[in-house]
Amino acid sequence: MSGARRFHGIVVGVLVALMLLEFFVAVWEGQWMTTFLIAAILAIALAPMLAPRRMPVAIPAEFHLLAVLFIFASLFLGEVHRFYERVWWWDMVLHASSGLLLGILGFLLVYVLNENERVDLHLRPGFVALFAFLFALGAGVLWEIFEFGMDRLFGMNMQKPMFGDPSGLTDTMWDLILDALGALVISLLGWWYMKHRQVSFIEAWIRKFIASNPRLFRS
Repeated sequence: MSGARRFHGIVVGVLVALMLLEFFVAVWEGQWMTTFLIAAILAIALAPMLAPRRMPVAIPAEFHLLAVLFIFASLFLGEVHRFYERVWWWDMVLHASSGLLLGILGFLLVYVLNENERVDLHLRPGFVALFAFLFALGAGVLWEIFEFGMDRLFGMNMQKPMFGDPSGLTDTMWDLILDALGALVISLLGWWYMKHRQVSFIEAWIRKFIASNPRLFRS
């Protein structure tokens, strides 16, 4: 087992153990909304490990670790433990991070199609970068719609008051702005890599993804 995979297993195991402990506490205390939320977080975090053959693509350990850390910080710490209310910058950092992660995902999706010889698709670097940016921004918009729906249907407080605005509108707009900034950074880095073939962490992650999914790139 490689060092990266071993580190991935240890970190994910610790986070899952913490969430399981919180899950049983919530069940014992009858906090059913918290119980449901933690169960959903665990299902999302563990799906690539429990059912790898059912996944359409193989997810490299580094990718999965980043996703689990983000889910843990945003949903478990943010919503369950109310870090969004306790730490004023928590929401801003996570939305900027989500823009980065979703930008990487969008870039990889279209890059796979662009480089796959079985798919007759030849896109310019600028369009690939634009797709990654819009993909991340679109996902951010869907998340804001989800927050609005949860607040209205279940009386939650996912859209937080901010800067004296109790309606949550300011929170939503800043979330989208930070999503866009994070996505823009990744899109520009991805464009630079495709245009100039410069060495960057984007290249390393692309190579890792290709190595984990060789069948996607067979002619």
